[in-house]
Amino acid sequence: MASLEAPLVEMRNIEKYYGRIHALRGVNLTIRRGEIVGLLGDNGAGKSTLIKVLSGAVPYTSGEIHIKGGEVTLRSTKDAIACGIETIYQDSALVPQLSISRNLFLGREIRTGPRLIDWMDQERMNQVAADLLKRVGISKNIPPTTPIGSLSGGERQAVAIARAMYFESDLIILDEPTNNLGVAETQGVLRFVRSARDTGHSCIFIAHNIHHVFQVVDRMVVMRRGQIVADDLSPKTSSIQDVEDVITGEHLAA
Repeated sequence: MASLEAPLVEMRNIEKYYGRIHALRGVNLTIRRGEIVGLLGDNGAGKSTLIKVLSGAVPYTSGEIHIKGGEVTLRSTKDAIACGIETIYQDSALVPQLSISRNLFLGREIRTGPRLIDWMDQERMNQVAADLLKRVGISKNIPPTTPIGSLSGGERQAVAIARAMYFESDLIILDEPTNNLGVAETQGVLRFVRSARDTGHSCIFIAHNIHHVFQVVDRMVVMRRGQIVADDLSPKTSSIQDVEDVITGEHLAA
């Protein structure tokens, strides 16, 4: 039986091979409830592979994943979503031609009418979408019928985060959410991350920009060559230079 005190997520001794390529090497990662964790590392360090495993996008070769104290098997992204894990990629995985409200409920539409002949409750979805946009900090009066393609990059990220918050995801994984965004949009995304934590969600924040990471995370995890080489770096006690040295391995030379 899962313990009430168990971490939200535990990945134990995760191994992943792509043919002869050893992408993940005995990775152990714990995410606590209400915690924002920064996942850092150079290109090829294993960050994307680890997140794809946790989001159900790719199978792991061996190891265990525990959610709320109970072992789970994540065979698909649907399995991960059912376990309360929502992943927001840098392209937001949104459909540009569809409206804000349709994107928010894509695949999980609010239905009305008797079973078998029910239909989408577009009015209700529009109402919920309008409320969510305000909750995630979009101050402009953007109609929920607005196509995603006409929004700015920051507004698209806000919609993706709002979707994760509405469906009460326990863990929101943000993969490079500030990439290619302007200063104002970046600050908006960082506010959304803080808001997610304040409403009880945990987050994994992946970014190359360490300055952004330092602004929002509680703890930093660093990967190098498929392994976690540090998992307890705090923005309160570590400098940006300290973290960069761990990422590059310079701390070992020192």
